[in-house]
Amino acid sequence: MKRSERTDKVTVEPYEFPTGGWGSLKSVTRHAARQDLAMSSIWETLYRQNKPNGFMCVSCSWAKPAHPKPAEFCENGAKATVWEQTKKRCDREFFARHKLTELLDWPDHDLEQQGRLTTPMRYDVSLDQYVPVTWESAFKEIGEELNKLDPKSVVFYASGRASLEASHMYQLFARIYGSNNLPDSSNMCHESTSVGLPQSIGVPVGTVTLEDFRACDMMFFFGHNTGTNAPRLLHPIQEARKRGVPVVTFNPLPERGLMRFKNPQSPVEMLSPDEGTQMSSDYLQVKAGGDLAAMTGIAKAVFALDDQTKAKGEPRVLDLAFIEEHCHGFDEFEAFVRGTEWDEIERMSGLPRAALEKVGGVYAKAEKVIANYGMGLTQHRHGTKTVHMLVNLLLMRGNIGKRGAGISPIRGHSNVQGQRTVGISEKPKLVPLDKLAEFYAFEPPRDKGLDTVEACQGIIDGSVHGFIALGGNFIRAVPETEMMEAAWRKMRLSVQIATKLNRNHLIPGEVTYLLPCLGRIERDTQASGPQTVSVEDSTACIHGSKGWREPASPELLSEPKIVAELAKATVAGKATVPWDEWVADYAKVRDAIERTYPDDFKDFNGRFLKPGGFHRDLAACYRVWKTQTRKANFLLPETLDVDPDIATDGKTVFKLITVRSNDQFNTTIYGYDDRLRGIHGSRMVLLMNEADMASLGLEDQDLIDVESPVDDGVERRVEGLRAHRFSIPKGDVGGYYPELNKLIPLWHHEKEAHVPASKGVPVRILKRD
Repeated sequence: MKRSERTDKVTVEPYEFPTGGWGSLKSVTRHAARQDLAMSSIWETLYRQNKPNGFMCVSCSWAKPAHPKPAEFCENGAKATVWEQTKKRCDREFFARHKLTELLDWPDHDLEQQGRLTTPMRYDVSLDQYVPVTWESAFKEIGEELNKLDPKSVVFYASGRASLEASHMYQLFARIYGSNNLPDSSNMCHESTSVGLPQSIGVPVGTVTLEDFRACDMMFFFGHNTGTNAPRLLHPIQEARKRGVPVVTFNPLPERGLMRFKNPQSPVEMLSPDEGTQMSSDYLQVKAGGDLAAMTGIAKAVFALDDQTKAKGEPRVLDLAFIEEHCHGFDEFEAFVRGTEWDEIERMSGLPRAALEKVGGVYAKAEKVIANYGMGLTQHRHGTKTVHMLVNLLLMRGNIGKRGAGISPIRGHSNVQGQRTVGISEKPKLVPLDKLAEFYAFEPPRDKGLDTVEACQGIIDGSVHGFIALGGNFIRAVPETEMMEAAWRKMRLSVQIATKLNRNHLIPGEVTYLLPCLGRIERDTQASGPQTVSVEDSTACIHGSKGWREPASPELLSEPKIVAELAKATVAGKATVPWDEWVADYAKVRDAIERTYPDDFKDFNGRFLKPGGFHRDLAACYRVWKTQTRKANFLLPETLDVDPDIATDGKTVFKLITVRSNDQFNTTIYGYDDRLRGIHGSRMVLLMNEADMASLGLEDQDLIDVESPVDDGVERRVEGLRAHRFSIPKGDVGGYYPELNKLIPLWHHEKEAHVPASKGVPVRILKRD
């Protein structure tokens, strides 16, 4: 068995250095060397990253400035670029040497470490190997297989990497075929945002831009590890802190990115002996899932301060004019907050009243406030309600729809938000189907399709017979790993479009194809010449992206080309989509997107290459509310307990938070170190409160097994973890995604949005003899 993990050399020590700084530079240099890349070649590529006339980062979706710095990339973005630019090749010779059964024993890191895929492959069950196949044969055979299946039994999954052009073509292909089964990675992370924000303010995305960060006078952060998941956001935070802006952070774990930061692009800071900028003025280690209670406490403090100003005849803390003109449901919200007792707020949040009242006082004095949040809010059973409460907090003081203020969900993958904008959705009501029917002469299916959780259910129960993946590592990203792998093998068709080998590729269906595609960094040349694609960032700005590196293999095709050829082989004659014209010139795809979504994409081709891109037309940004009430809505939770279905007593049953490491992006594992948490040598660790360890008789480095306490007939267990003392609230434990996904019941998801509740997983800990 090939194995790179050093489980016998695990260390966990406090990391006292700032995020960024020399640690980031050393890490990037080390990863470049592992990919056999010269640093001169790396810097030449990185210089073009997130620049006008350059390529957009293949990692996170944080905003791209109109006036970029010379090095407009972060540590993780650089790692993603190095990972894709590697000189290593996972070619036909590699697959001739290895059977899939053998490769199943390899760690995730070692699979992707083999390098770029180069050749279209088909799984040969008699050999238990992938064998080369021509593109023509692959497309023909996949089309024949699809046409034998019921379209409603086929899933068209999209990861967050595909461009707007490829995404729009992909959803058209699926709908012409007859399927609305278009789940994407949003279903796993920010679907609580996509459901919650429209109910509150009438738009499914955030309302802030980079300009707002320059104008704000306070920031909140809830449930987001910025130093690992969106490090370029640290720059506007640092700029705000240097002008005295309070930044109040709520997170169960002490994440270094929102504690200390030293800008690697500043020679003065790099050479300075100081500890860098203090990034949070207040850092509160809330219980996992306790954010909703904490927000209620802040709101309660604001009401109390407003009472004081009212009694004294002073200017009110509440923005009553805004509430009166723009809001609905305020009276019910006020009654809920005033009626919630402090004892319950303290118990559910794990924070003292005094700390929340202090935060309320800071908020009451600020005029322009941005509320940032991540999956620490969304991945709970009541994640949507938590999003509602954060919006409520902003609405109390009129902090949506004005410069320097707003709601800021921080998305993950580079174009995951944009894919939804151009039609990747299982919900027909979100897609202009009548326009598609008119433009392309076909009748789209009108029934709701499968989201990610429903797709998993269909794979397990056998009702899903085909799965096409436009990127991603679906089987590793979802819950119920063992059940999913067993059920996957019973599907008729599995088609994986990818740049690198991952575990999902090793779990074949009856008919399985592995189709290699160009990466975003690579030059994409079609009939009309070199092509440009587009992506949408977390702030709803649309940018162009131009690849320039030589493709990893002459056999690679672009994602738009692969989608078009699959469509031609499957649905020829069923619609009037000019697939060949679109592939020859991606500008024609952008014209089609503009025609379908004229408000968001007016003059698409004329604007998307300008520095900073262009911002979508979001009504809430200018206080027009496209909700049922035509106002911004104060919406109430049913309970302060965001994971109420399973009791976690903190004695025998704990609440697991799954997290990513500093050496990871989504399911891509760059290495086995998590520098910013001081963990080296392994990902098979469980971070625990010292008192909880003592109550279980555990010492640091003790081997443990972790299992699900849920009595639903399914055994879920991860063996061979090491317990480690860490600063984490009592009753909570932390461990790495995706290794611990098998502990998450598939039904343990957000009630409205169906996001797996990965930040509130009940677990039992067993000490090994």
